[in-house]
Amino acid sequence: MKVLIVGGVAGGASAATRLRRLDEQAEIILFEKGPFISYANCGLPYYIGRTIRDQEQLVVTKPELLRARFAIDVRTKSEVVGIDRSRKVVTVRDLEAGHTYEEGYDKLLLSPGAEPKHPRLDGVDAPEIYTLRTVPDTLAIDRYIGEQSPRRAVVVGGGFIGVEMAENLRERGIEVTVVEFLKQVVAPLDPEMAAILHGHLTENGVNLRLGVGVERFERRGDVLHVCLSDGSALPADLVLLSIGVAPESKLAKDAGLTLGLGGSIQVDDTLATSDPDIYAVGDAVSVRHIVSGQETLLPLAGPASKQGRIAAENMLGGTPVRFKGVQGSAVLKVFDLAAAATGLNEKQLKQLGLPYHKTYIHPSSHASYYPGAAPLSMKLLFAPDGKLLGAQAVGSEGADKRIDVLAAAIRLGGTVYDLEELELGYAPPFSSAKDPVNMLGFTAANILCGDMPVVYAEDVDALDRKAVTLLDIRTAEERMTGELPGSVHIPLDQLRGRLAEVPQEKPVYVYCSVGQRGYVAQRILLQRGYEAYNLSGGYKTYRMVHEEPVQEQPCAKTDCIGVPKPAVSQEIKVAIEVDACGLQCPGPIMKVSEAMAKLKTGDCLCVRATDPAFVSDAGAWCERTGNRVVGKQRDKGVYTVMMQKGDNCAVPQNSGGNDKTMVVFSGDLDKAIATFIIANGAAAMGRKVTLFFTFWGLNILRRGEKVHTEKNLIEKMFGKMMPRGSHKLGLSRMNMGGMGAKMIRSVMRKKNVQSLEELMQQAIQNGVRVIACQMSMDVMGIRQEELIDGVEVGGVATFLGAAEQSDTNLFI
Repeated sequence: MKVLIVGGVAGGASAATRLRRLDEQAEIILFEKGPFISYANCGLPYYIGRTIRDQEQLVVTKPELLRARFAIDVRTKSEVVGIDRSRKVVTVRDLEAGHTYEEGYDKLLLSPGAEPKHPRLDGVDAPEIYTLRTVPDTLAIDRYIGEQSPRRAVVVGGGFIGVEMAENLRERGIEVTVVEFLKQVVAPLDPEMAAILHGHLTENGVNLRLGVGVERFERRGDVLHVCLSDGSALPADLVLLSIGVAPESKLAKDAGLTLGLGGSIQVDDTLATSDPDIYAVGDAVSVRHIVSGQETLLPLAGPASKQGRIAAENMLGGTPVRFKGVQGSAVLKVFDLAAAATGLNEKQLKQLGLPYHKTYIHPSSHASYYPGAAPLSMKLLFAPDGKLLGAQAVGSEGADKRIDVLAAAIRLGGTVYDLEELELGYAPPFSSAKDPVNMLGFTAANILCGDMPVVYAEDVDALDRKAVTLLDIRTAEERMTGELPGSVHIPLDQLRGRLAEVPQEKPVYVYCSVGQRGYVAQRILLQRGYEAYNLSGGYKTYRMVHEEPVQEQPCAKTDCIGVPKPAVSQEIKVAIEVDACGLQCPGPIMKVSEAMAKLKTGDCLCVRATDPAFVSDAGAWCERTGNRVVGKQRDKGVYTVMMQKGDNCAVPQNSGGNDKTMVVFSGDLDKAIATFIIANGAAAMGRKVTLFFTFWGLNILRRGEKVHTEKNLIEKMFGKMMPRGSHKLGLSRMNMGGMGAKMIRSVMRKKNVQSLEELMQQAIQNGVRVIACQMSMDVMGIRQEELIDGVEVGGVATFLGAAEQSDTNLFI
């Protein structure tokens, strides 16, 4: 049998060697239009960054080896330009000699790969613009950097190659901006998982321009500018186009073979084309996704290599070997992080209309007590019957092996219940007794069986704070690093003793830092008759979902996390050093709180942690407690923060002496809004706030519905003449028979300003003390039952007691 193979690299080269191992007598000819038949195309960016320094290391297999070891006729710089299916011959152009010739075949394998997409934009042919696909592309870019010393580079496209090139260009000392039309990099990840990469890229000096496209390339003077769809322009000394690849199917199309998705070569599960004597593999073919069942394009080396083996066996005849499909398993290095995924992501599941559930966890990469543990964020997608649909992981250690386990489980049709039972290798340096893969199974099974009803981060903001209780069960120190608006704070260890503060008639949405303690609190509530939901992935996931990526280039005079150099001065005398590496939130911030309590004013604390969120958490905690951050630094995934104890250090609880008190005499809508805006602002700064409502101000606190109470005639008349509740209040000016109040509320809605009622509820939930004057209530015939929840009744002594602890007292 005579077999011709068009194209080398993963698919063609693996097919050629498999053919020889199966048939010693077959005549095998491999054509490759480039100079290399098998090269490390996935390693090309790392040659640019000098991680791989020897050009020879990029060449996986040389033609001489295939000729000598496998007796394969290898013809490099030979381009197959035509196929005559009726005669079973191909036309070959010898690119060195410049002539063409024909070669016959019994079986033909097409492995032409894919070519980089090249947009048709003005100026795209500028000499500073490159694509990266082959070894010659790599050598050309490396030569350009060496000769021209570019200072600024723009990478167009935030996919795998684009992000890898951004990292490696930074390794060469070049300023890098990544322009991506989507609002995230690395599309196989869901946006909240990609958000981790956004922060890390920015930390490492990569400027992100997300959600914008390139319109043209324009030369202004001697400098090329990349003109974007938002009207801005980026000066660039080097531009890399990395906007994806397209199947190289022209040869197949000209031969009349059937094409499939995106112009790819259509093959069956034996990898045969519409011509039974022609097979095709690799980036040029469309294949079936094992989870969705639909055709897809997946230009990855792993599937191409496997397809080459299968095609080789089927070309020789015998029992057909089936290619069962792909699932999109991939891993990416992003500076100190790894991002990995397998199966379908949430965006794809929504597009396909497939029902699914999801769960988030944020474990350590191995046992937290063993040095070097690093945070790991994971997401699992699964069907209502528990079948695994997809998974994602991001972290500096352990993301790859967890996704490999999950990829195997998906390939074998596994469920979340299988993950619970997996027996995985454990020792403290490598994992935990409950491996993160097991934990995904536990949390997913809890969701399906009803033990853990969940709410997701993207749905939290839409919760009506008047109709639900949003319960923060973290420590006081953790709350200082940030909180969900309108949440009530009861630390988990105090919850059982403070259940009276949690209304049982309203659903309770519980959250902690990562979801684990939230589950414990939820179980307490559920078993006491509450309707309770746990925020999947906790406050960490909420921040991942809602925080916008920083899209500004860090100043050259700052370090990777925006702190003036040197970030941590060797001259600062450290009184206490704390190693919080491996600890998950709230571990590092709790260590900070404990150590700071032992210091004298002016002493310095040095804390090292592996949780990337610790840097911002430490800054927020210091701001709230009167301490000061004096230095930050990051080195290979370890974050070091230097803090100095302040003169008037606050404590995690609100302290006396700087409280705020207000007497609310007016019942006007605009003055009521101002009252609660000021109150919420003060509460957000950690101050105790007391509002004392008297006379007409009491109408703000009245319920909107009529409440039956025993009253005399005068009291009833007062009640009818006064506005019943906040919705009936008028303006102090321009009320216009109530039209002014309606106009103000309409404008507030359009401007996304919280309504008075929302401001009131938020204030009460934030601990603002709302007191109704007993004497005024008696005079005006208002009963306590007529007031909204959360209001206490008191006299002037109560107010004066609060005022004595206040540095600000307002009369409204």
